[in-house]
Amino acid sequence: MKVVITGPESTGKTELCKKLASHFNLSYVPEYSREYLNHKTGDYHLEDLTGIARGQIRSEDAFLQKQNSLVICDTSLEVIRVWSEWKYGSCDKFILDNARGRTPDLFLLMTPDLPWEPDPQRENPDDREELFAYYQKILQEYKTEVVEVSGDSEERLNSAIVAIEKAIF
Repeated sequence: MKVVITGPESTGKTELCKKLASHFNLSYVPEYSREYLNHKTGDYHLEDLTGIARGQIRSEDAFLQKQNSLVICDTSLEVIRVWSEWKYGSCDKFILDNARGRTPDLFLLMTPDLPWEPDPQRENPDDREELFAYYQKILQEYKTEVVEVSGDSEERLNSAIVAIEKAIF
């Protein structure tokens, strides 16, 4: 089973991944874009998003081979798609095709009800609600289960555990 934690920036995705990994006693697939951007000099461009997508795919595939029951991903290709369309007004066919062909069993969509926390790789403190609505729209296309996760850190963890256990059993 593949679960993807997704949503706008600064909504607790990585924190939730870490807590879920601890709860289920497994590792999680980190967000590849952070690794990519940490090694990039200067600004990123539209073309960089395809490289990020390829790295995300490699990371997910490596985890899928190691873990045979549950894989938790700190974002996936849907985030790259949303960002590409939001920032650049278009998205590479490679990203679109792979996002459609690699849908998870469950999306946990994080709501933007946590305070914004600055980070050098974050860009949109002012339009998280609009981005959340865009995620809702995009995720409907994938025809997979989406559970919205909100509240404080503990509420998010409890909601996520319930959603995952419900999907497993």
